[in-house]
Amino acid sequence: MKIFVLVKEVPDTYGDRKLNLETGLADRGAGDVVLDEITERALEVALSHADKNEGTEVVAVAMAPGGSTASVRRALAIGAGSAVHIADEQLAGADLGLTAETLAAAIRRGEPDLVVTGNLSTDGSGGVMAAMLAEFLGWAQATALTSVEISSDGITGTRGADAGAQPISASLPAVISITEALPDARFPNFKGIMAAKKKPLEVLTLDDLGVSADPAAAPRTIMTSVAEKPPRAAGVKIVDEGDAAEKLVEYLVQNRLV
Repeated sequence: MKIFVLVKEVPDTYGDRKLNLETGLADRGAGDVVLDEITERALEVALSHADKNEGTEVVAVAMAPGGSTASVRRALAIGAGSAVHIADEQLAGADLGLTAETLAAAIRRGEPDLVVTGNLSTDGSGGVMAAMLAEFLGWAQATALTSVEISSDGITGTRGADAGAQPISASLPAVISITEALPDARFPNFKGIMAAKKKPLEVLTLDDLGVSADPAAAPRTIMTSVAEKPPRAAGVKIVDEGDAAEKLVEYLVQNRLV
């Protein structure tokens, strides 16, 4: 079995995260970048299955700037057997549609049996990538799983719901996304870090995948403006002069809070 795991480089959530006010993109020069934790958990799902099933091939797939090799190598250090890095200047600022189209092309090229990804990235927070990939590929999808079991012909799992837990099953090939209910990723040890330097890492461009970033080829999302978040204003202070309760009620009514 071959499993593709989508991994993503994101600004470190423990550092300052800012948007470039000219491009509207995350300013990657403003702080550290790391592999998104949810994609590391997705990698753990695939590696846990590989540990129990000899012959399982786990491939990390990333669409990231050319300077993101270190993040892709981390996925190899954690345990992926090989990696595919899609790096093309035309992908800077790619919307969800172009991202899904590009990743789907890489998936078709690699012919995996299963694609595993996180349900929600910590930067874009789109939450629809698994569904969009399944649409492009014509595969089954199972999203936002809180538990998952992989077999040779399908997957079973559980999705959280308001009224309890919803059982999910799908035949392969399929695309699944997992939530933070799944276990943390294993930590790369020294042996894994050294081995990662020798593992195959293929770099692809849009030309390699036969995908066009030209907006004329397909509708794209366009950002029209971006601005800094306004500074936090001071709250309303009510001085009790015997009518504090009345003023408080008036404030709540004016702001439609009651």
